Amino acid sequence: MEMALSRGLRCCQRVFAWIPVLIIAAVVLWSYYAYVFELCLLVYLLVFHVCFGMFTWTYWKSIFTPPATPCKKFQLSYSDKQRYEMEERPDAQKQILIEIAKKLPIFTRAQSGAIRFCDRCQVLKPDRCHHCSVCETCVLKMDHHCPWVNNCVGFSNYKFFLLFLSYSMLYCIFIAATVLRYFLKFWVGELPNGPAKFHILFLMFVAVMFFISLMFLFSYHCWLVAKNRSTLEAFSAPVFVSGPDRNGFHLGLHKNLLQVFGEDRKLWFIPVFTSQGNGHYFPLRSQGSESRNPLLANEDMWEGSDDGSEESLGKFPSVLLHLLLRLRIMWSKKQQELKKIFSLMIISFIIVFKFPRMSLKNR
Repeated sequence: MEMALSRGLRCCQRVFAWIPVLIIAAVVLWSYYAYVFELCLLVYLLVFHVCFGMFTWTYWKSIFTPPATPCKKFQLSYSDKQRYEMEERPDAQKQILIEIAKKLPIFTRAQSGAIRFCDRCQVLKPDRCHHCSVCETCVLKMDHHCPWVNNCVGFSNYKFFLLFLSYSMLYCIFIAATVLRYFLKFWVGELPNGPAKFHILFLMFVAVMFFISLMFLFSYHCWLVAKNRSTLEAFSAPVFVSGPDRNGFHLGLHKNLLQVFGEDRKLWFIPVFTSQGNGHYFPLRSQGSESRNPLLANEDMWEGSDDGSEESLGKFPSVLLHLLLRLRIMWSKKQQELKKIFSLMIISFIIVFKFPRMSLKNR
């Protein structure tokens, strides 16, 4: 009985989740009818249909592109799963996850410093991956769950979501700009009575209202792209071995743009997937903008061995590479200490050599 009730509630929840999408679809279809059939502004119809087509295409891709999930390499094997479940001590479980994570390109940690592990999906979370309670799955480079597209915005559709926001703004601006002249005539009473009055009034109101709200959202996501952060990372900084760092994935504006939109600039404004990588690993700022993840020096071998065998992963000199990373972090800290010592030496030299001369002059 309880199982049937929970299933019924889930079905109702899934049905109600489509209500925001249906509202947007209804408003857009009404705007199309009002603009094309009621106002029938023939001069602007070609440009209007281009804007409408790109808006519809990007919205469709944002809704129906499934969120990318971690591959099999991040799932616990049968033996590791048995070891993890049979172990009751938290420290021992933490150590088991650390041993498994040595074979994977994982650099982020939980707030406690432990390897991030999803108990529901039974996977080690890749960098920037989070579990969505609505979609009930772990999503690669999860940004947020958007009710207006009824989908998780993440690695697989983040470009589509940004294009959806931009083409929505363009669609609203175009409608407001072309209807403005008729709205002013309506305002001064020069427009003849008829159903077109109602459509002009509401087209102007809806276009301006949606444009203002979309402008703030689009500006915020442009800032996130420039900083190479997700919405979740903007609220809670990702934690690395060295500690929290909001700019851990920031590689500079140009490389941040390439990571989302790809290297082919001709496809930047078209809703086809061109983002770099596969969502499981991302270059780190601490490793330098020119270098890639050292654990992925043999990236093709890591990607190609997805048949369940772990022999190729065992060839990775993961221990040596982890030591090199530790040495790099220690060296950066030593450099900061040397800079402080050097600045103190300069200040002491100034005090020693300058102040005695000043005192002699006074004498």
